[in-house]
Amino acid sequence: MRTRPLKVALLGCGVVGSEVARIMTTHADDLAARIGAPVELAGVAVRRPSKVREGIDPALITTDATALVQRGDIDVVVEVIGGIEPARTLITTAFEHGAGVVSANKALLAEDGAALHAAAEKYGRDLYYEAAVAGAIPLVRPLRESLAGDKVNRVLGIVNGTTNFILDKMDTSGAGYSEALDEATALGYAEADPTADVEGFDAAAKAAILAGIAFHTRVKIGDVHREGITEVTAADIASARRMGCTVKLLAICERAADGASVTARVHPVMIPLSHPLASVREAYNAVFVEAEAAGQLMFYGPGAGGSPTASAVLGDLVAVCRNKLGEATGPGESAYTRLPVSPMGEVVTRYHISLDVADKPGVLAQVATVFAEQGVSIDTVRQQGKDGEASLVVVTHRAPDAALSGTVEALRKLDTVRGVASIMRVEGE
Repeated sequence: MRTRPLKVALLGCGVVGSEVARIMTTHADDLAARIGAPVELAGVAVRRPSKVREGIDPALITTDATALVQRGDIDVVVEVIGGIEPARTLITTAFEHGAGVVSANKALLAEDGAALHAAAEKYGRDLYYEAAVAGAIPLVRPLRESLAGDKVNRVLGIVNGTTNFILDKMDTSGAGYSEALDEATALGYAEADPTADVEGFDAAAKAAILAGIAFHTRVKIGDVHREGITEVTAADIASARRMGCTVKLLAICERAADGASVTARVHPVMIPLSHPLASVREAYNAVFVEAEAAGQLMFYGPGAGGSPTASAVLGDLVAVCRNKLGEATGPGESAYTRLPVSPMGEVVTRYHISLDVADKPGVLAQVATVFAEQGVSIDTVRQQGKDGEASLVVVTHRAPDAALSGTVEALRKLDTVRGVASIMRVEGE
């Protein structure tokens, strides 16, 4: 074993960063045995140096992250500060000065992953980011390495624990959205500003990363169709149950049947209770991968939190350190297919549409006519009426999303339709 330690710079020392530092210290001997050399925490860049950080030598703390990554003796930079800047500049500077990088920064990778990969290749460095998607669940490396000889056709799953917790509570306890969000916040699953989670931005960034790796093409967060869960109601949950379904926020990445394009989307869906994703509870994540040779694979586990995410970071750290010792680099970007990302309107899916209508003869016929004129076939209809008002629930067969959207717009123009109570896609059959 080499006795001279590999030096690690840590950018950020919050929930994840502090856990990375703790594991590096408490598991130092095991890490050294696995890597073939000891690893040494050489510096920790933070914004608030006065904060007490248990187990970390105060002499390692600095507010000058740029100087830390420019030192020249740093072997690996671990970036867990998040955001676009200064993270992007710090990572490229680390490459330039000889360090490989381990990052948990999903937002940056989804926005500018191609440029980061190009910089890593230019300087011959590693860029690993298992922790950017689904916390502790090994997902990026299986897609990037284990399935490198296979053809992945679909990736779908629950990749945001906060939204899964909220929807699960709405389903199991009958709580409304606001009540479930309050509980998630109290338990620490939701941030004070939960927008990134509940509006689907977090899941969309992860979907972009997964689609890019799975389909060997470049997918940015702007290519991902995104809808959050803020409009999901207790009535939607109840309606799903009557269908034998539950509601989940899914990231869905698919290769077109002809192989000429891909799609990436994040939105609430109704899925059958028989589907394995339906049983994923509370803040857990689960992802299905469908490949031609391997078939269906499912990855399940905690998708966030200090310890789970730190586990993924440390796994990447070991890999990058091993590569450093062997004077090699791991897999870089694979974007050779250059497939276009189709717009949401071309995606073929099913709809569950709940309408408030007048309770009088002929309404169902009018509604059915609209669906027929738009070329959308109806699977099932359920109608309930009382005191001149009625609810009409229509579940469609699969059709292009644009046709379904056009149907909804046409329905809104009917005098007998008082309003569209809810619209949700149906997946998993």
